Amino acid sequence: MDPDALRRAVEEASEACPGALVGEAGYDRLTIEGIAARAGVGKQTIYRWWPSKAAVLLDAFTAGVDEDYAKGLPDTGDLAADLKFVLRATADQFNDPVFQAPYRALAAAGASDEELSRSFVDRLLEPGTRVYTERLRSAQKTGKVAAGLDLRVAVEMLLSPFSQRWLMRTGDLTHEYVDTLVDQVLGGLRPRG
Repeated sequence: MDPDALRRAVEEASEACPGALVGEAGYDRLTIEGIAARAGVGKQTIYRWWPSKAAVLLDAFTAGVDEDYAKGLPDTGDLAADLKFVLRATADQFNDPVFQAPYRALAAAGASDEELSRSFVDRLLEPGTRVYTERLRSAQKTGKVAAGLDLRVAVEMLLSPFSQRWLMRTGDLTHEYVDTLVDQVLGGLRPRG
């Protein structure tokens, strides 16, 4: 098998279900050998392209993200409804055990691996922040968000409590929570007067 085909085999095995990579044994017991066996290759093939199991998982987890973000957020003209729609779907995804396992594993691994953390931010968090920022910029142009606001900070005001609640398990991620979060954040972003 040529090198490109071997790399594709690993990527396809990983992308098929990144949650399965972690969910079957847990992240701590996930091994390069296990990933290689799933892909039908030797572990040296894995190490040729990825420095760690976390790097393989990150590639699998972020497959297709660019296409998703390229669509942007909905813009129906109702900012609150659009944000609630997207964050409700995100809450549903974050509550799905298949999604939770790899995302939590990457978050934990990134806490002690600076390079992995930077890659996670660059490939997943920054593109997400950009699409939210663009949606708020669109609302700002129509006068629904106050002029002069730092839109990145506004996005962080919306997404950080969501992430914190999920990551630290301080409460359930429900549609009611998301709706309240959106309403309260937008209350602070609306033009005054």
